[in-house]
Amino acid sequence: MRFRTLSALVAALLLCGLVTSACGSPEGQPIKIGVQGPMTGQWAFEGEGFRQAVQLLADQINETGGLLDGRSVEIVVEDDRGDPDEARRAAERLIEEDVVAVIGGYNSDATEAAAEVYDEAGLLQITPSSTATRLTEKGYDRFFRVCFLDDRQGLFAADFIANTLGHDRVALVHDGSAYSEGLADWARRYLQEEGAEVVFYEAISPGQRDFNPLLDQLEGEGTGSDSALVDALYFTGYYPEGGLLVKQLEGRGLDIQFIAGNATNNPEFVEIAGTEAAAGSIITTEPLPQDMTSEEARQFIADYQEQYGEPPTSIWTLMAADAFLVIAEAIEGADSTQSGDLAEYIRGMEDLEGITGTIEGFDETGDRLGTVHVAYQVDQEGNFVRY
Repeated sequence: MRFRTLSALVAALLLCGLVTSACGSPEGQPIKIGVQGPMTGQWAFEGEGFRQAVQLLADQINETGGLLDGRSVEIVVEDDRGDPDEARRAAERLIEEDVVAVIGGYNSDATEAAAEVYDEAGLLQITPSSTATRLTEKGYDRFFRVCFLDDRQGLFAADFIANTLGHDRVALVHDGSAYSEGLADWARRYLQEEGAEVVFYEAISPGQRDFNPLLDQLEGEGTGSDSALVDALYFTGYYPEGGLLVKQLEGRGLDIQFIAGNATNNPEFVEIAGTEAAAGSIITTEPLPQDMTSEEARQFIADYQEQYGEPPTSIWTLMAADAFLVIAEAIEGADSTQSGDLAEYIRGMEDLEGITGTIEGFDETGDRLGTVHVAYQVDQEGNFVRY
């Protein structure tokens, strides 16, 4: 089975979903593909999305007869808990399993730690969600990502905050991680270029639960909403801390617009904050699954809901699916499972119709070409609604 484009591969998967009786049984040694992510811990929601998306597509492709004329695909999952040290150990375990490529990790710090291990082993790695700009500045020639970079999100966020929302006194709060601090730095640079004043720039600690000292500083001189130091806060950390921060911000009665980056584009953000506190919050992110309109996306979402009883709500779930499809297409197109061959093939990909939209290709560093960022606002029912 050979596919010239990713869309052809997706079409075959969809056909298999409709005509399973015509699909053959995979033969030969299985092709092992690794999935690394936070299967436990505070970000387990995202890791589970990785696992479920990739396993769904692997099952479908196996029903069509597998890859390379009859070899089934076996998914090997390793939990890195989003921790850099554990990510290195997870990478070592996947290498020992003889996987031909790895999808992951979720957060940039874990991905960065694992990438060094994979590079030394000469193993192909594609991250669905690690957007820190510096990851592809290390010269790893078998590292790719299907997500978009933080410099582009920072540019979008700055324009949106300054020109669409009209805020000119902004606070930036990050958690010191590669992703979070990097996005805050880019946002600060572009906000200043737009003429907005970044009057507050501060770091919280990952896992922090009490943000009152931070809010004391934002409250300014007196008490009450009119005394706020800024009129907008752009939070670039992850959804567990983001949910607590906006809950405590609302509890203080400060008239500050809460805005967050794409690590907060998660329904658990609303659950942690509470619907009342979360309502009105704005998230800058890639388009969410509910707004994907392509045939490939609609079919994948329908299959996912049928398999797991609910639709995917995280964009990173769909990005993980695209990472798998890129690898599967490369295996077929290169007629190989060798990482060097797969990397070379991926670098030559152009205008491939993925689940998250057209994958225009990859640049020389392994970054996906193009970028798409939008804004969502949480409504009174806790839903993410396109702004």
